[in-house]
Amino acid sequence: MGAPHVQEVPAVTTTPQAVRRTSPRTRRAATPPDPARALLPSPEPVRMIDDQGNRLPERADYPEPPADALRELYRRMVIGRRFDVQATTLTKQGRLAVYPSARGQEACQVGAMLAVRPTDWVFPTYRESMALVSRDIDPVEVLTLLRGDWHCGYDPAARRTAPQCTPLATQTVHAAGLAYGEAYQGRDTVALAFIGDGATSEGDFHEGVNFAAVFKAPVVFFVQNNRYAISVPLSRQTAAPSLAYKGVGYGVPSEQVDGNDPVAVLAVLNRAVAHARAGNGPFLVEAHTYRMEPHTNADDASRYRDGAEVDAWRDRDPIARLAAYLRQLGVLDDGTEAGVAAEAEAYAADLRARMNVQPTVDPLSLFDHVFAEPTPQLVEQREQVRAELAADAEQAEDDEQAADARGAHDEQGAR
Repeated sequence: MGAPHVQEVPAVTTTPQAVRRTSPRTRRAATPPDPARALLPSPEPVRMIDDQGNRLPERADYPEPPADALRELYRRMVIGRRFDVQATTLTKQGRLAVYPSARGQEACQVGAMLAVRPTDWVFPTYRESMALVSRDIDPVEVLTLLRGDWHCGYDPAARRTAPQCTPLATQTVHAAGLAYGEAYQGRDTVALAFIGDGATSEGDFHEGVNFAAVFKAPVVFFVQNNRYAISVPLSRQTAAPSLAYKGVGYGVPSEQVDGNDPVAVLAVLNRAVAHARAGNGPFLVEAHTYRMEPHTNADDASRYRDGAEVDAWRDRDPIARLAAYLRQLGVLDDGTEAGVAAEAEAYAADLRARMNVQPTVDPLSLFDHVFAEPTPQLVEQREQVRAELAADAEQAEDDEQAADARGAHDEQGAR
């Protein structure tokens, strides 16, 4: 008979701390994930290249766009800036009634257009002329509104681009409604709505964001925070640490990005658009950028900001930053840069030539497309204008005949 079998038992720790850890009464349940935390923007704006165009540490949450996409982004930004300068000049020459420049905001204007598909819808404000030409809309058609020829120079349905919106933030409601309708019909369309920092104080902005959140409408609300709502500084718009936090209150995931970092802007918007297209509802992006020119040609920016501030932002020029980075990648050289510059000059020359042709406008077209079925009042007003035009034409003809008669009489007298 051998030695008796002794069953091994696990050692038991009897310290007070061990007892409390193993007691069912005191064992802590696993903490569920906080859904609100997933909505929060990054504590600091997302950046991928620094002010000199050097690569910053990679981020796992935002893959860098491929080099060919960045090169195309650069090309369109250069052309977009040249268009912007030309449009500003046309205003000074009296060819445009007004022009709100977007110089300095090229990364936002062009990056947004590269992030969406041609089949997606865009809802621009009056400042998005550069974005629209970057969507390959004819620049003369884009400037038709600002020249005063027509309500909108392009076909919104054909170009999947709403007319440029002057009332602040009303386009956010339009975008939310269209996106909901598209999703309801089973299409994967995304609507991208441009918004200025001042517009986030408007009621329509909050209604649009809330509707999109509740009904999971695939909208990207893209806030370009250029620091001033005309002359009102950001500090008088909000006490929030970032405008991106305005999305969190409605359950919308949000992000903030360095709006003068083209690589980061495209990366963040790519993710926002993918989020919306996948059926996850809206996404809000705030881009921190700066308007280098006055609000419009009718504004004197020196009354509310100083030159040192403008110079500081000039050092963060988005085109120079991207050009420096592309050279580091080896996808941009002197020849390519010169070719893009020449393309931009040709683009501006063509715009200049076509804008210098005086358009023929029918005054009665003012009444077209106001309603599907014109109201009796509108019909009456149209008839009044038609009668006045006819009377003016008749008077002009009489004056011309009288002038001819006087000329003939004078000639006869001279003989």
